[in-house]
Amino acid sequence: MEDFKIDQCIFSYLSHCKYEKGLSAQTLKAYQIDLKQFAEFIREKKSNPDKATLQLYIANLHQQYKIKSEKRKIASLKAFFSYLEYEGKIEENPFAKLRIKLHEPFLLPRTIPLPIIHQLLACVYDRKNSMDDGCSYLYHEILRDIAILELLFGTGMRVSELCTLRPTSVDLTENTIKICGKGAKERIIQICNENVWSATNSYYEAYSQLIETSGWFFVNRLGHRLSEQSVRYMIRKYTEMACIKLHITPHMFRHSFATFLLEEDVDIRYIQHLLGHSSIMTTQIYTHVSSSKQREILANRHPRNKLDV
Repeated sequence: MEDFKIDQCIFSYLSHCKYEKGLSAQTLKAYQIDLKQFAEFIREKKSNPDKATLQLYIANLHQQYKIKSEKRKIASLKAFFSYLEYEGKIEENPFAKLRIKLHEPFLLPRTIPLPIIHQLLACVYDRKNSMDDGCSYLYHEILRDIAILELLFGTGMRVSELCTLRPTSVDLTENTIKICGKGAKERIIQICNENVWSATNSYYEAYSQLIETSGWFFVNRLGHRLSEQSVRYMIRKYTEMACIKLHITPHMFRHSFATFLLEEDVDIRYIQHLLGHSSIMTTQIYTHVSSSKQREILANRHPRNKLDV
């Protein structure tokens, strides 16, 4: 496979992913980066994408990236070569006889303690209440920030899902949000908390014109789609303002959402649906037991407590 052919194949595959598989822009961008990186490696080595080249490339990835990133890049290549094989663009899939064993260390999901979430929300609400001018841009920005924080924790959605919400996906009359997750899988989450609904509605009323014009539910001051990086910056800003020393990311709200529900004895299959996981295996990372829950179980549910000796 010559250079110009692999570039053609990458273009064809990405078009297939976009128009036939309906993958998100974020996923397409990741695929494009991974495949372009592989194509550049082939050009540099002046080799064909055969088994030996793949082994060399994977060894190179292992030196440069963490296991999680390495696994994603290899998965991108696997899907690409499967497509080429199916379309008859290559005679043999180089992954067919390639054994790859990558052992990713198990890390417990990083959650935010409930008192810290309370402290963060209190800081943002206090800032809103201290402002006199309810029509200023800064006031409207705080309304947006509150809505974002409330929805991240209240629904457990990914930051990418939040930033790509469409106005038609948020129904504040029926109190539902239609979320488009990974693989274009849709799920509906109900807004059942009055504060979450109120924060979302207040933001919508303040930004309704920009929202309708842009076609995105969360927008910046220019009326463009709010970026994931802007959400990360916003959380960091209020974390510092609230004097919270814990480094908080948007995804930690999702971890906290799932973990707290599990600690309230919610069935893991309901949590799987709420998170939009296609496999229960993915959700099972949350089945770790916190020390407080563990103490409660051993103190109140262990059968030894029923023995009077």
